[in-house]
Amino acid sequence: MAVSNQLAEVLILEDFATLPDYLEEGLEIVFVGLNPSVFSVEVGHYFANPRNRFWAAFNRSELVDREVTPEDDGSLLRNGIGFTDVVKRPTRQGSGLKTADYREWAPVLKEKLIKYSPRIVSFHGMMGYRTFLKYADGVDEPVQLGGQERMIGQSRVFVVPNPSPANAKYSLDDLVGWYNRLQELRLELSS
Repeated sequence: MAVSNQLAEVLILEDFATLPDYLEEGLEIVFVGLNPSVFSVEVGHYFANPRNRFWAAFNRSELVDREVTPEDDGSLLRNGIGFTDVVKRPTRQGSGLKTADYREWAPVLKEKLIKYSPRIVSFHGMMGYRTFLKYADGVDEPVQLGGQERMIGQSRVFVVPNPSPANAKYSLDDLVGWYNRLQELRLELSS
């Protein structure tokens, strides 16, 4: 694995570039996307597509007390927030992923999450969490938004709607509401 020193930090894994994980011990929340978009990898930051609603909802939520942009993704480690993905192979859309991708990457994600043991693992989208369960734990069951009964090691699991523009079922206000619920859990676990 080699790290590119271009304008944006991008990892080179096997035959493709991807986003680096922003993980370290002691994090309060790790956001887990399904996989990076090709655009985000080209730019070098999570949720970089201007049509993606993550940063707009994140900034309107109570998760941090400052305005942030995709370029600030790595700096959020100082706020106890990290980023990674279920699958590290970038695609134009999630539908471009194959079963082999989940089989390869979900167990790797599980190892990382157990190693770093964040207080909360927040999956973006029910599909992301469901495929993680299926390919990391061999569990195939329906998933709902919000807090989950299953844990990953010592980490609580919380599922928020996917902020992708393809997921128009949830409005920006809905996303803000779910991020605020995540913040409530964060505060509850901190006290």
